[in-house]
Amino acid sequence: MAHIIVVGNEKGGAGKSTVSMHVATALARMGHRVGTLDLDLRQKTLGRYITNRNNFLAEKGLELPSPGYRELPEIDQQSLQPGENAYDHRLSMAVTEMEKDNDFILIDCPGSHTRLSQVAHSLADTLITPLNDSFIDFDLLAHVDSDGEEITGPSVYSEMVWNARQLRAQAGLKPIDWIVVRNRLGAQAMVNKEKMHRALAKLAKRVGFRVAPGFNERVIFRELFPRGLTLLDLRDIGVKGMNISNVAARQELRDLIKALELPGVTPNF
Repeated sequence: MAHIIVVGNEKGGAGKSTVSMHVATALARMGHRVGTLDLDLRQKTLGRYITNRNNFLAEKGLELPSPGYRELPEIDQQSLQPGENAYDHRLSMAVTEMEKDNDFILIDCPGSHTRLSQVAHSLADTLITPLNDSFIDFDLLAHVDSDGEEITGPSVYSEMVWNARQLRAQAGLKPIDWIVVRNRLGAQAMVNKEKMHRALAKLAKRVGFRVAPGFNERVIFRELFPRGLTLLDLRDIGVKGMNISNVAARQELRDLIKALELPGVTPNF
């Protein structure tokens, strides 16, 4: 069976689609078969990212390892059993069809609470939660006191992950490996950065996730999207001189892939 990676939280702007595209493409470039789904049925940022990639490669006559992408299948409403949710059925059909042809299935969730996102989390073998390095985003995971030092209780997203874990346990499936990825880390050792580090360490022990470093804020990520490219593709399209920022970003991706500890995956880029 394919290993299912879900990238999600319930807040926009945390870099979910950037992380999704880079993880999926990195796995494809390492020789793994990767299929993707975008559950943000309105914006479809990951879907557009992969479409941009396919169009750019076709225009330039290039062939680069790429993840596959598919839309959720349409279904005949008359085929549903009484009480069966149409979105549940569409997602389960897509995953079932993709499992036979892929080593990994990566599911990018919307930045809001939806039925599709909730079900996807219960399917996750690995859950990646990108998080901007601020207490505004941290509030999605847990509430803290006014000093940002003491955790007063879990928040909505942590509770959803807990429910997903309960559903998996009831079905006899292995636990979710949950990784919170700290994005847009500041270069300076600011007080807020240290408070975030302590708060995440405390919460990780309480609700059961691992913490991994993500991507710093870089202009390159915004420049890559229209062509559907990732950091790993630059040399293949003729970029000979990698600047310091691009080299550092590539190392960040390597560190992230290593931290995910995906089965059968050893970063070789």
